[in-house]
Amino acid sequence: MVPDTTNKQTPLIAEKYPQGDLFVCDVADAVLKDIMPQMEHPFYSLSKKPERKERLYKNGDNWLRVTPSIHGLATIYDKDILIYCISQVMASLKQGEDVLSRRIRINSAELLRFTNRGVSGRDYMALDEALERLRGTTISTNIRTGDEVQTDMFGLIDSASVRRKYGYEGRLLWCEIVLSEWVFNAIKANEVLTLHRDYFRLRKPLERRVYELARKHCGQQSTWKISLDLLLKKSGSQSPVKKFRYLIKHLTASNHLPDYTVSFDIDTDMVMFNNRHSMPKDRARKNRSAHQSIHPDTFERVAALGIKQDKYVLEQEFRQWVEKQGITVRDMDALFLEFCRGRRVTPTT
Repeated sequence: MVPDTTNKQTPLIAEKYPQGDLFVCDVADAVLKDIMPQMEHPFYSLSKKPERKERLYKNGDNWLRVTPSIHGLATIYDKDILIYCISQVMASLKQGEDVLSRRIRINSAELLRFTNRGVSGRDYMALDEALERLRGTTISTNIRTGDEVQTDMFGLIDSASVRRKYGYEGRLLWCEIVLSEWVFNAIKANEVLTLHRDYFRLRKPLERRVYELARKHCGQQSTWKISLDLLLKKSGSQSPVKKFRYLIKHLTASNHLPDYTVSFDIDTDMVMFNNRHSMPKDRARKNRSAHQSIHPDTFERVAALGIKQDKYVLEQEFRQWVEKQGITVRDMDALFLEFCRGRRVTPTT
């Protein structure tokens, strides 16, 4: 449905975000960027068909719930819109500009070209549908703070509006979205990683998701290993283990992921990623800490210390501490354990 621009809701958006408080995407050669929390957690559907079933992921006492709207869960293809926005904002920040607004205006044709899509009427309609799914998907998660549990609920975007040329059905002239505070805060905290430009050339949803996980956990390291069962859980794939194993074997046979080669050990059911060393190092950071992953076993050792704080919140605090101290990290896992042992875990706000 085409939004009525005379609707009373429009002035409300304008009041909260006045015309001067607007970020306009106009960097044609922006480097692809994504926020790390979005790469870590399985927020997005990998299905090309609408998924309307609520998902619940658990890791010890911690849980993450993804609730769809009637339009279904946001898909990993819908995520392209957020990657585009994040890339644009980061490019402007790199140029020394101040980005104060969460309200972002997007030229629809530029977005489609940037994300390696067509510009037919169907592509514009798909963009409209993607905004509805992004707006409708709700994330809920618990954060343990001492003896209390805090539940946070947020959307992938706060709101969206589109502008069409009258009578030109399917063609969006531009759209505006208001990023959620969760996304915007991650950008401001520089919790981002660079993606290979060929990310948008990966056509299969699982290929994109596996690449995201490799980029997040392997980063600039030479190798990264993960069990098939854990990779299945982290990917958010709804495939049974047998089918997922087949898909991973097929991926290792083609081995066309950007930045990493993939191998699979049948005997141990382990998947290994090897760095192709094709990505430029992120010179904006003081060290490699943001690219080094923390092994899942290390989080278990931290839990054994009696620390109840959400592990992702704890990891974020640790990385911010490393960045602030300017520490050159040689052994991420050992330093993380030392950080957890030597500090008093206090409630986060």
